Amino acid sequence: MLPIHTILHPTDFSDRSDYALRLARALARDYGARLILLHVAPLPTAVYGEAMVIPETEDYEELKRQLDQLPVPEESLRVERRFKEGDPAAEIAHTAQEAGADLIVMGTHGRTGLERMLMGSVAEHVVRQAPCPVLTVKTPFPNAPPAPAAPVGEALGAR
Repeated sequence: MLPIHTILHPTDFSDRSDYALRLARALARDYGARLILLHVAPLPTAVYGEAMVIPETEDYEELKRQLDQLPVPEESLRVERRFKEGDPAAEIAHTAQEAGADLIVMGTHGRTGLERMLMGSVAEHVVRQAPCPVLTVKTPFPNAPPAPAAPVGEALGAR
């Protein structure tokens, strides 16, 4: 079994990230691991034309507040919150390296085709650059039945 002592959860505050956070919390609880919550704010991109236009930066204080308010109801979890600026994929991989993360748990939008080619995929870049395994999480199936109350083997009819 893979020893898991540190789990990194990068978030963009989307619903998919929220679902991945729930899984990261459960894994951290089950393994007694430290959980690092990370948000990377991309640097503003300058636009060149007849004149250079530098867009306004996002309200970093609001993003930091959102990071601080991510729910971690399990009081026994050791949680760190980190905020960085830069290329999200590169910063996630760098943070995993510097923190000695054993696992990255992150949401993915699951883009395909032209949309993926145009938008890129942070999760795909992280999978390629990360120094540790990466668990990418999409939202569960719509209208999924609730988890069985009985152990999985009993629920599947195994005896």
